[in-house]
Amino acid sequence: VQLQASGGGLVQAGGSLSLSCVASGRVVKINDMGWYRQAPGKESELVASIGNIVGIKYADSVKGRFTISKDNVTHTVYLQMNTLKPEDTAVYYCDGTVFDGRYTRIIKGQGTQVTVSS
Repeated sequence: VQLQASGGGLVQAGGSLSLSCVASGRVVKINDMGWYRQAPGKESELVASIGNIVGIKYADSVKGRFTISKDNVTHTVYLQMNTLKPEDTAVYYCDGTVFDGRYTRIIKGQGTQVTVSS
């Protein structure tokens, strides 16, 4: 099972981007998934998460601007980012648990760069 994040890019402040995290391979369902980000010189931060038990949560810094959603058919988790700010600049990656029909696996995806210019 692999996670692949995509959708990053360069955008002006106030703009929008939509990130995707696709779970591929032997996937029955995504149990829980979080979008994290790490800016240069800073620690990784949980931006948003979605799960069967914990529901949906957002970091205070993105509430009202970011929306996380999950497609159980395509095994994809999305992060819609609106009203982007320069401080949102970071590498974004997905990290979560996936059920492959037999085991629950903890998987971390590669990151995608988001750069917001002022």
